[in-house]
Amino acid sequence: MTKETRLGSATGVIPSTPPGALRVLIVDDELTTRKLLAAMLGEAGVSCKTAACAEEGVGILETKSVDAVLSDLQMPGISGMAFLVEVRRRHRHLAFLMITGVDDIRVGIEAMKKGADDYLVKPLQIEIVMASLDRALEKKRLEQEVENYREHLEEMVKERTGQLETALFQVEHSYEDTLRALGAAIDLRDSETAGHSRRVTLYSAKIAKELGATEHELKTIAMGAWLHDIGKLGIPDAVLLKPGALTEQEWAIMRSHAQVGFDLIKRIPFLADAAEIILTHHERCDGSGYPRGLKTADIPIGARIFAVADSLDAMTSDRPYRSALSFEEAHDEIRRGSGSRYDPQVVNVFLSISIESWKALRHSIEIPGSESERMEGNYPRSPIWGSRGI
Repeated sequence: MTKETRLGSATGVIPSTPPGALRVLIVDDELTTRKLLAAMLGEAGVSCKTAACAEEGVGILETKSVDAVLSDLQMPGISGMAFLVEVRRRHRHLAFLMITGVDDIRVGIEAMKKGADDYLVKPLQIEIVMASLDRALEKKRLEQEVENYREHLEEMVKERTGQLETALFQVEHSYEDTLRALGAAIDLRDSETAGHSRRVTLYSAKIAKELGATEHELKTIAMGAWLHDIGKLGIPDAVLLKPGALTEQEWAIMRSHAQVGFDLIKRIPFLADAAEIILTHHERCDGSGYPRGLKTADIPIGARIFAVADSLDAMTSDRPYRSALSFEEAHDEIRRGSGSRYDPQVVNVFLSISIESWKALRHSIEIPGSESERMEGNYPRSPIWGSRGI
């Protein structure tokens, strides 16, 4: 049974169309239908290409610029529905109208589900076809606008993200400048231990990293270690710089530097977490430390890490009243203090790092112009803002 061609009134030769006219591809296996539909659209100023089957239509779409496709549903070989699926896969921005002589709403629903923009039933009237084309093209235009907006939005987000990253980078450098200034103030105040803050910061960061600390935890621990003696800025010179032994009263003043440092730093938002380490950096796991006599579980992990790093540096550095111990000797002393002065878990991690590694780290810090010096600048930037170089 041949398909019945039922079109609205329009016959004759397709007139020439103006430049920039709407371009439509008509796909139908019946020659008469193709010619009549092309004539109707041509009279309305539409530029038409025609194809006798879906395969031919696919070829035309690959080589010609088209705005919309009008395809018959029932065709031999590849059906109109299969053709629709292929067009949507390759040319998702094209308007697609499905045409059939079967007035079945289920067919129309299926076509719309597969991506058709409208479903037209013969006989066709030029006014209905043009109105449907207008709606379909407007829909595609709006879809394209939404996609362009989304792509533009993605570009804007990327640009704003870049600007935010730049701003955060500048803020971090501002933080670094603040930390450098505070560290320099500590060194100027207590010249006998100059360089101590730098070394204990790197030592603490190394232990923390081996313990599996997160980046945020690494930063907090490093900042707390770097500024642990900031409270000494509030200790009178007569006590801090006294060459002889301190009296009990003077020791009480000296010990207050932990609380003074905490009170000074806790008001600075980006140092608030580090302030806890500053307050507790002289606590001991057996409760013999100060200012609160805390025991292991109550001491922040950063302060427990710092205690080992601080002892390592103190024992391996020269002091006016004694010469430095070897790293081997310091290693043994810290082992013996496990469970009393130091957290056993932290000690175990410390002992798992070879003595040669600790020597190499100390050596890299002290050589002017060394790789560590070039990477870190005037203070240990890396363990504060990340884990590079540890």
